[in-house]
Amino acid sequence: MSDFSFSDALLDWFDQHGRHDLPWQIADDPYKVWVSEIMLQQTQVKTVLQYFDRFIARFPTVDDLGTATWEDVAPYWAGLGYYARARNLHKAAIQVHQNGHFPQNLEQWMALSGIGRSTGGALMSLGLRQYGVILDGNVKRVLSRFFAIEDDLSKPIHERALWQIAEQLCPIERNHDYTQAIMDLGATICTPKKPLCLYCPMQQHCKAHQQGLENELPFKKPKKAVPVKTADVVLIQSNGQWLWQQRDSHGLWGGLWCLPIIEDKKILLEWRSQFDLTPISSQIQISHSFTHFTWLLNIQMFHVEPDQQEHLITELRGHWLSPEQATARGIPTAMKKLISAIDP
Repeated sequence: MSDFSFSDALLDWFDQHGRHDLPWQIADDPYKVWVSEIMLQQTQVKTVLQYFDRFIARFPTVDDLGTATWEDVAPYWAGLGYYARARNLHKAAIQVHQNGHFPQNLEQWMALSGIGRSTGGALMSLGLRQYGVILDGNVKRVLSRFFAIEDDLSKPIHERALWQIAEQLCPIERNHDYTQAIMDLGATICTPKKPLCLYCPMQQHCKAHQQGLENELPFKKPKKAVPVKTADVVLIQSNGQWLWQQRDSHGLWGGLWCLPIIEDKKILLEWRSQFDLTPISSQIQISHSFTHFTWLLNIQMFHVEPDQQEHLITELRGHWLSPEQATARGIPTAMKKLISAIDP
């Protein structure tokens, strides 16, 4: 099948079955495309839709984002995970604000924090409506199946070869439609599990389908077992409020509001003595998985009298907030799980 017919078949399919009403597709707006591309990294469209409009309403332009503090931004990302994405987006928005204009070529996009070759290609194509080539997870999956590529795509030599294929297939005309189409095909038809080959415009020419390999490709390295860590979450109650802390801007859950987390049992014992914490019987544990480890969090519940509140605020740099108030300020998903576990 020729390069032209691949793109032609894909575009015909897209015209009938592609997604044309996503909020970042309405207008040619590089900023909205950029925010959506970063949100969509390792996150499904249906999840992003819950966050995108709220984020854009708060930061409607790149200048709004570029002049905000990280503490302002973090609550609007709370729950999406992979917070390094948001920190890089914020840094890059500051760069664009200082430059006074959006990048106009791939190299300029890639010079910004958190933007690699594929995201830069998407911003050229979808954001600026210029020529751009992408190779995100969806495209890798479509191409590796279409050509039955059994190589380990995590190795640079094989990824470079796949980039060459992606560039050969990518048309100049209707480039932005093609970019959206190949992502849509991967997201809705050529899915990671149980691909819907019956509805795929590439079915007759797909080598993986011909060889019965569509569920095997792309090649996946065996997953390493992630370590399991344990810690205590300290829930101090008083007058219906809990003691929350805003985490440092850098590191895990940077800028979000969280109950104190203690990994050293000695510190927990010291707190109980120092702050005269009255324990409340609790056998609640929550589990939260990150890409690099799983956290088992034991909830240690305590009560203090109202006259102790000011002392605790000073000593622990905390704030007395109801769970609803903390949620409104921005809390990580693990804290939402905790709230649900305590008050189902």
